[in-house]
Amino acid sequence: MRKYSQFKDNYLKNTIIKNSNNSHIKIIDKKTCREQCDKKPCTYYCPTGVFFWLKEEKQIKVDYKRCVECGACPLGCPHENIKWTFPPGGYGVKYQF
Repeated sequence: MRKYSQFKDNYLKNTIIKNSNNSHIKIIDKKTCREQCDKKPCTYYCPTGVFFWLKEEKQIKVDYKRCVECGACPLGCPHENIKWTFPPGGYGVKYQF
């Protein structure tokens, strides 16, 4: 599998996101990420870098405040270990055309 680099720049600087205090993205079982998921695909297929792997702690972290609500995260997890819902009403991405 190809190795992709993590995002280093703030690609969301022109995106308006009103965040709730509670994450709308959940890792169902962190043990699955740690013990069964070798490649950690969520850390590179998310277009805004919501997921990242902490090597020393051996755990996946979710920065839900970066989410642009594309809905890709549960679809790309090979272990169906990500639960994603829309943020509560009044929160989330504000798209202006």
